[in-house]
Amino acid sequence: MATLLELSVGYALVCVLLAMVFCALRLLRGPSAHDRALALDTLWMTGMLLALVLGIRFGTQVYFEVAVLIALIGFVSTIAIAKFLMRGEIIE
Repeated sequence: MATLLELSVGYALVCVLLAMVFCALRLLRGPSAHDRALALDTLWMTGMLLALVLGIRFGTQVYFEVAVLIALIGFVSTIAIAKFLMRGEIIE
């Protein structure tokens, strides 16, 4: 019989993957660049959550380190996209 933690992690994996699918659809269909930027921002966050849930599931530190890298790269890319949408250039 599966424990409560295994069931919870399985449910969390399904929810995160479903959220990633919806973000990818908004990224492809989004009517404006701002919608696409928000979908991309949410997509990297759900990717980070996926790495965290997999780290809990398999009990290894590698997934948590990957989640930190995704968070750092995602934050910088969000700032770059926002600056590009505001001013039209990234490097001044």
